[in-house]
This record gives sequence, structure tokens and C-alpha cells, in this order.
Amino acid sequence: MQKTQHFIQSQKERFMAELFDLLRIPSISADPAFAGNVHACAAFVAERLKEAGADAVEICPTAGYPIVYGEKIIDPSLPTVLVYGHYDVQPAVPLELWTTPPFEPEIRNERIYARGSADDKGQFYMHLKAFEAMWASGELPCNLKFMIEGEEEVGSSNLSTFVKQEKTRLSADMVLISDTSMLANDTPSIDVGLRGLSYVEVEVTGPNRDLHSGVYGGAVANPINILARMIARMHDENGRIAIPGFYEKVLELSEADRKALNLAPFDVEEYKRDLGIDALQGEEGYTTFERTGTRPTLDVNGIWGGYIGEGAKTVLPSKAYAKISMRLVPNQNSEEITALFENYFKSIAPHSVKVEVRPHHGGEPVVTPSDSPEFKAASLAMKETFGKEPIPTRGGGSIPIVALFEKELGLKSVLMGFGLDIDALHSPNESYGVFNFYKGIETIPWFFHHYAKIK
Repeated sequence: MQKTQHFIQSQKERFMAELFDLLRIPSISADPAFAGNVHACAAFVAERLKEAGADAVEICPTAGYPIVYGEKIIDPSLPTVLVYGHYDVQPAVPLELWTTPPFEPEIRNERIYARGSADDKGQFYMHLKAFEAMWASGELPCNLKFMIEGEEEVGSSNLSTFVKQEKTRLSADMVLISDTSMLANDTPSIDVGLRGLSYVEVEVTGPNRDLHSGVYGGAVANPINILARMIARMHDENGRIAIPGFYEKVLELSEADRKALNLAPFDVEEYKRDLGIDALQGEEGYTTFERTGTRPTLDVNGIWGGYIGEGAKTVLPSKAYAKISMRLVPNQNSEEITALFENYFKSIAPHSVKVEVRPHHGGEPVVTPSDSPEFKAASLAMKETFGKEPIPTRGGGSIPIVALFEKELGLKSVLMGFGLDIDALHSPNESYGVFNFYKGIETIPWFFHHYAKIK
């Protein structure tokens, strides 16, 4: 790996410049106004794959945004690694909360500030550059396939169809993903589990039009007031989700697993300082690590209705809305949980309003083995570059395609992410450490080196 590492060191400035070009493209998949930019981003990724040395590069159309595919097959008898990532990003609003414009990347305090810098452009681009370094240095020890999609931030609704149709092309020995975080720059970790997801939007309707709150207030149901009360009934006084049957299939951790999970270093005071809060809150009887990685949750992601413009308008609104996400743990099923939510939500609504629940997207929870050749290779790779073995952790987020890859391709995934909790994913001022970007590029070739030996 000496030639590869030398190549990486000699090309660091170019690698960063290319990442900046990628980050300048506002590839927001959730907003149709940015459709042209999403397609332009796919073309950018495809071109960089070709330049890096990939063969059979193709922008594969779907019913939504395209998937970029590329490969380098050096010897069919060698192990094949499928790298997954996504080039689409979250919306950047509210823009006024950004210190610098979200699509004009800037380095401050050794961090790259831009939408998508950590999620997931900065992370998937590490793999592209690591591949380039290995190929240019003549030290690529495995076959490599890339699948970079453009709809992860809106539920990967067309990825399943693509994977089912392209099983032969996507055949591999494992999937390597960098779309997660580690504990700290001096405490590497690898996620061995992810929560699933059920995401819904609710609509509460009262009168057939907005009303004057003075003329009708007190006599007609206010959908915003009612929605707020209904949301308050989603949890009990102990922080548990109040939906009947919600916990019926939850897989409880053994005491040994709980103890192992909580061995990871954690400074609760620093955690609170970083978030600007005075106290933590959550399901009673569980630690922060358990609450964020091994327990299900229900959160309101957005709520609106009535008049929200400047000044005053005394209106009793006709409708109120909310977006709600539920993170799921092993044995829970996203479709079952969505149905339980809908039944409960409608059951607690008063007769003075009508309620509609619209499912958006979901995904299943996964747990990956920590004793597999793939995990061992990732652990050895991190030990090479960080000087210590990574800690197995449970990720609180959701990557629904991990379960999809296992179901349709029969492949286990390794979640070797290089982000940090301070990256502000999905928030204003998202950033990614310069250290993390380069450390990822340096570590990934070591994964291939060890995997080729172990496999």
C-alpha cells in the first residue's frame, strides 16, 4: 500500500478541489425545482468515475433520478466489493441560518462547510479517490463496483427496482458504505446496526375554509390546537411511545450487550454543551447510547398550518399538518408500524375534525455481524490509520438499502463511516472534517488490502 499512500499524499489538494466542485452542485432530490441540478450531479459523478479508471460507467435511468454505475474487474477469481453512496442532498432551508451559502463550500476551523459535505458527497467521494489511488499505483487487490444513487434523501424509492433488475451486474461478495459516523477522531468506531424508519405526513381538517377567529373562535374546532394535543398523546410520562402494540416485537438487548454498548467513551456534559441544552430527555431506564441506537423513537419533523407570515392575521385555520418519523429497531416492520400509527392517530381524533395519514417511505432495521471477514478487514484498516481498533456501535439513523441489499443480493454490508456527531447532518451549517475526508481516503485502501487476504 506504500505506492497508494504516496499517491494520496501527492494529490490531496486536487482531491479537495474536486470535492468542492461536487459540493457546488445543489442536487436536492426533494425539490423538483432542482431536478436539472440532480441530473447534472449524476453526470459529474460519472465523469469522475471514468477519470479515476472505472470501466462500464453508465448513468442508469430510473423512474426518478438516475443511478451512476461503474466497475473495475481485474480478476473474476478475486473478491468483489460493491461500494454504495448517494449524490443527492437534503434541502438547505432555512438559508438565513447558514454562516456561508450552502453550495459555496468553505473551509473554516479545519472543517468543510457545505450542504452534502458529510451526507454523503464527502464520504462517497473518499471511495472514488481511494480507488483512483489504488488503480494508478497498481495496488488494487480486489474487484470493485460503484453504485451511487440520487434518491436516498427521499427514500430510495426506485433503487429497489434497479437492484432487482440488475442482480447479475451487482453481484459481489459484500457492500461497503460510508454514510455513517464514528465516535471521535481519536476513537474510531464501526456501526454494526441501524434503525429502520417509518415516515408519515398527517393532515387534520376542521371547517371547510379558514375562519375569522373572533367570529368563530370558541365554537368551531381549531385543527392546530387539536393536532398539538394529538401529538402530545404520542408519548406517555416516561417517554415511551403510547401507540398500542408499538413495542410488541421490539428485540430487547441482553444485559451483556447493553454493558458492551455503554463501554464506549461518552461525556454527557460535552454532549449537552455541543447541543446547547441543559438536560437530556428520553425513554426512562435507558442510556443515551441505548436511546439513540437500540430503542425505537417517534419525532415530529415539521408542523404547520394557519397564518405564519409577517404581522398578525386572526385566522382560525381549516387545516393543520405535521411530518412524523419513527425510528425502528430489530424485529419491528415499517409497514406494520405505519398501520399501528395510523389506527392510533385516527382513534384519538375528536369528531370535530377529519384526519388523513399519508405514508411517505420506510425501511427496515438491520444488524450486521462483527465477526465476519468484512468487519475484520474494516477493523484492521482502521487500526492501520488510527492506531487503535474501532469500537462496534449501533447507529441511530436509517439506511433502508442495507436491508434491501441483504434481501435481494444476499450481501452483508460494512458501515465504515468517517463522520462525526458535530457534522450537523440535515441542518444549517453542515460540515465535514478535513481530517475525516483525508483519513477516509487513506483508510479505504487498507480495507481492500486486508479483505483480499482474509477473504
